[in-house]
Amino acid sequence: MRSHSLRRVHFRLALLLAVAVLSSSPMVWSADAGQPAHDGPGHRMIWDASGMVMGENQGDELPRGCAQISGDVEITVHVGRRYAPAGYVLGYSQYEWRVPKCSRLHVTLINEDQVRHMWMLHGLPKYLYHEGMFHLEVEGERRMTGTFIVPSDDRTYFVHCDIAQHTEKGLIAQLKVGRGDGDLPGVPGISKPLFRER
Repeated sequence: MRSHSLRRVHFRLALLLAVAVLSSSPMVWSADAGQPAHDGPGHRMIWDASGMVMGENQGDELPRGCAQISGDVEITVHVGRRYAPAGYVLGYSQYEWRVPKCSRLHVTLINEDQVRHMWMLHGLPKYLYHEGMFHLEVEGERRMTGTFIVPSDDRTYFVHCDIAQHTEKGLIAQLKVGRGDGDLPGVPGISKPLFRER
């Protein structure tokens, strides 16, 4: 009886936390699935029924050290079970991308599974990108495109899917700007795994 009461308390606390987070969030929920919702300048977020883009930057503001956009680069990423390398459950169609400094990237994420997948990049300048992230998210067998501008340094950026356990199941990659600054650990086909299954 005591464990049942404890579970009810945990459930209520989790529910209260979820309500508090959602009510304090600056995001705007779209009532009409056909119309994208925007949250304003903070997250630069756009979403609709098919997915979400966060950190969109078409060229409104350049990263420090970039006098101009060096060029436009288009990246198409397929994601799903069929791209999983040996030993993994999920996969991207490619695990590394190389782009020039200060380039404007147009990333299209094509989800070939029935679940939600992401292409989330970390380490961008926080003065320009909320929490230093660019984020594409696609629900089901759909596609989403977003644009952002990379900084002027030689750096390797961490890319992954933030859905629980999807990173560990194979959705981890890297984006090299300029020469990059090495390889990240655990990228399938590029570097050694972070851990091995028994």
